[in-house]
Amino acid sequence: MLEVTHEGTIDVRRARKHTLVSKYESFQMKNGETISKLQTRFAHIVNHLLGLGKMFEDEKLNIKILNCLIRIWEPKITSIKGIQESSYNDDGSSLR
Repeated sequence: MLEVTHEGTIDVRRARKHTLVSKYESFQMKNGETISKLQTRFAHIVNHLLGLGKMFEDEKLNIKILNCLIRIWEPKITSIKGIQESSYNDDGSSLR
């Protein structure tokens, strides 16, 4: 009785697991979100899924978190002794 009260019925656990799997699969970085906040949200979802018996490979978790990061790249040109470190845009075209 205490276990059912604390953890819920099988149907409740199944529904919770399904909801968390959906959140995991659609997980994306929010606009303006820091990597620290992103990591906290991701860990919360994964830890709850682990508690419900879902297993993950470390490599898949790493790939998931890397793929959900917002890709913002601003080329910066810095000069060291007159030599440009970055001379190409993100698309491969020359900055010159």
